[in-house]
Order: sequence, then structure tokens, then C-alpha cells
Amino acid sequence: MNRKKIFVSGCYDMLHSGHVAFFEEASQLGDLYVGIGSDKTIQELKARKTINPEQERLYMVKALRFVKDAWINSGSGILDFKEDMMRLKPDILFVNEDGHSPTKEALCKELGVEYYVSKRIPHGNLPTRSTTALRKECLIPYRIDLAGGWLDQPTVSKFCAGPVITICIEPDYDFNDRSGMSTSTRKKAIELWHTDIPEGDREHLAKVLFSYENFPGEDYISGSQDALGIVLPGLNYYWYEGGFWPEKIEKNLSSDLLSWIEEHLYLLPLQPRHSDLHVTEGADVTPEKVKKLSEAAQQLWASLLQKDLKATGKAMTTSFDAQVALYPNMLNDEIRKEIASLPETVVGYKLSGAGGGGYLVVLSDIPIEKALKIRIRR
Repeated sequence: MNRKKIFVSGCYDMLHSGHVAFFEEASQLGDLYVGIGSDKTIQELKARKTINPEQERLYMVKALRFVKDAWINSGSGILDFKEDMMRLKPDILFVNEDGHSPTKEALCKELGVEYYVSKRIPHGNLPTRSTTALRKECLIPYRIDLAGGWLDQPTVSKFCAGPVITICIEPDYDFNDRSGMSTSTRKKAIELWHTDIPEGDREHLAKVLFSYENFPGEDYISGSQDALGIVLPGLNYYWYEGGFWPEKIEKNLSSDLLSWIEEHLYLLPLQPRHSDLHVTEGADVTPEKVKKLSEAAQQLWASLLQKDLKATGKAMTTSFDAQVALYPNMLNDEIRKEIASLPETVVGYKLSGAGGGGYLVVLSDIPIEKALKIRIRR
């Protein structure tokens, strides 16, 4: 009887026990074939070089007894394995939770391949391992903006003052560049501080990071919510009145509230924003539209503090709709399809950051299959 062909694809840099456990689990379903991302692809997706070059990674993966065969994927981007997978004709594409994406799932449906999402389970009593956790810079947080994004730009908040609301999240995943998770600002933080946010006045440190990222004379100034969202732990509210820095900051480190957010917030991976997409092109910034964004963000903050999930979700979606009204390039047909396919349990959604791809941030009272969970930095 012919064994099933199982296909997995990834970077597999800094090979560790988590990778081996993943391969072992996949191999229990059949003969395991492994596609490995090329150095060029990893550079494009992660904006960094691999620790181990592709031929070294290939050598190590092929040496594992669970692996039938392995190769360097011939394509590029998040579906760099597509042509190789079509040649292999596997029965199953096997991914873990943080490797899941609707794009991969859609490809499997198109090709008639079973799509299997595994949980990250360590072998025996071994600790949970990930490449991200093994990297020195992994302790620098990311940030998620929950509402009001764009109000940290003076060209927007000059029409109507309002808040941007963010949460600071632990780096449990190695988020792609152009994914709306403040990866560019985080890289600047790593240049400054290497391993983690240093001790000291957090608002002052956020100003240092903001100044370091935005040199005088640059054409574009990154919004300060990125620096603030990375440096300030917990849930934060920044009130902007036409300047680059907020006039007021409210911080919330309530363990009960942060746990409530962690319980209900999920990330659904999308394709990274295309490098040639300019979100601000075709903008339609008017006082009326900015006012709607401000009001929605204020409503989200009030609803969050009450832990009113339905009202928080409605405010999140309203804030996102207001963002798209200002900057239509945040949304495309592919993302609209993903939004339309969200389960009925979702009470609110938005795109991370400036949109165009990245992640769908959703609120739900019931766990969402294949979605990523986050931990908020305390």
C-alpha cells in the first residue's frame, strides 16, 4: 500500500527540537517531504539574513530520519513552494499554527490537497522551542493598533483631535515585514537596545526611539504610535491634536482587562503588504471622515474599559471602516474576501497597521480555528 505524501515548507533556520518535533508529527501521517525557503526568500519576507545559509539548512534537514526528501523551494514569497508542491502532488500540506495562512489554505483547495494545521507541541518533557525565541532580539515587543490609526499623523489629526489605542505584545511569532506590526520601528529598537527595552522612564525611551527612527529632514515621519506601542507595556491610549507626539497618554496595566483582551483577540495571517503598494496614494482626508475615526476610537476605549465585547467589536470595525474611507488603498479584493469569510462569532475586525495585508485583527467570544493568539507585555 502506498504511503501518503506529506509536505511541509519553512525556513528551518537555527534547527532546534521544535522543528524536529514538527517533522516527527508530520511523518506519522506518511512520507515527509520538506521544502526550504531560499536565502533570497527569507531576506524578502523577514528583511534579514538567515543564520545558516540555505545549503547548510538543507543538509541538516535531509539528515533527519523523519524526512524522506528535502529541497530548496524554487519560488519566492509566502508561496515560494507552490511549483514544487505541484510537482510533488502531496496528499497533505502540513503547517503549524503560526505557519497557517488563508493563502496556503486556498492553494490546497485549488489543488485538491488536504490542509492540516498542527499545534506547536514539544516532544516529551522538552521545552517549547521556536526560532524567534532563540534569537537574541526576540525580547523586543511588537505592537497592535486597535483603533484610531492615522491620527498620529498631523495631516490627519489637524482636522479633528482623537486617540490611537495600542497594545504591546510579546514576540511569540516572527512577524513578516510590511505586516502592520511595527516591524520597522522594532528593528530600530533592536539597533538601539539589542535585546529588550531598558529600564527607565518609558515615555522618554519612546521619544528616544521615535527620534532615532525619524532623522531630521526625512520626507516621511513614522507615526509615534509605533514607538509608543512597542515601548509602553499593556494597553495604551494616545491623544493627538495635530502634532507628531500625543498631548495625553493614558496607560492601563489592569491584569484582569489585559487577560480579557488576550482571551478574545485573534490574528489571522494574510499576505504581507506588497512592497510597491503606497497606502497613502488616493487619500481622501476630510474633517468629517477624521471625526468619525476619532469618535470610533473613543468608543472602543470606553467599551474596552467596560469589557463589553460586542460594543468593542463594533467600535473596532467602525474605526477600521473610517480608516479605509480616508485611505482606500488599505483594502483590496483579496482582503475583502477574507473579511467576508470570517466566522459569525467574530464581533469586530480590522487590518493591522496601515493595511494592504499583514494580519486581520479580530475579536470573538469563541476560539477561532487556525488563528494566532497573543500575549500582552505587562
